[in-house]
Amino acid sequence: MDTPRASDPLRSTSAEAETSFSPSGVGVIDKASGILDALEAGPASLAQLVSATGYSRPTVHRLASALAHHRLLGKDIQGRFVLGPRLVELSSAAGEDRLIAAAGPTLVQLRDATGESAQIFRRQGEWRVCVASSERPIGLRDTIPVGTQLSMKAGSAAQVLIAWEDHSRLLEGLQGARFTATMLSGVRRRGWSQSIGEREAGIASVSAPVRGPSGRVIAAASISGPIERLTRQPGRLHAETVVAAARQLTQAIRPGL
Repeated sequence: MDTPRASDPLRSTSAEAETSFSPSGVGVIDKASGILDALEAGPASLAQLVSATGYSRPTVHRLASALAHHRLLGKDIQGRFVLGPRLVELSSAAGEDRLIAAAGPTLVQLRDATGESAQIFRRQGEWRVCVASSERPIGLRDTIPVGTQLSMKAGSAAQVLIAWEDHSRLLEGLQGARFTATMLSGVRRRGWSQSIGEREAGIASVSAPVRGPSGRVIAAASISGPIERLTRQPGRLHAETVVAAARQLTQAIRPGL
């Protein structure tokens, strides 16, 4: 019988992301749910799904193929498994996106508390996409409209979205990146990231992880602005406030709230 290996280091790179496994008693549903949970953070190959879930390769292949048949999973251009279009349809039918709904007032609070533009980024394949933003109303600012696609190879939000990935995805994310494995280790230890001129010259930013119900990082809450205001140590100024906003969003999207 396949059960998740609690000691598997690829299950999480941070104790904070660990969640207790509570089976329903219907094995096939529990395993299918485990595969969907593993894809919450982004695309994965069959081997990566095996490592992330702890299930045998034949089991993962059989269930992933069945989920793909029902459009609950799909594949990207590199042949990796991704969450499928049927989940988007079901989410729309169930109601508005809880993260987007909660993001508006939280980002306004974050903008007002820091005096800088605030954003929420989600990973979509090889990009991070701004799904919500609140711009600084006056003065020099870093404008990132909703829908903007930015690289996963630079910036504090990219660091957050990669830092808690499993080992193979983390190594993949580091290829060609402006940040290093040592820097991501620091992100996991502190619980936030910062960048100074990494994505764009003259721009600094601070980001913190927003976690889904399973404990996985699903988004990054960020602020960004000119280095002249944020200084070369933006985390010292605003990390506590950004982390608080990310935690507020994490709580807001928990089921039953």
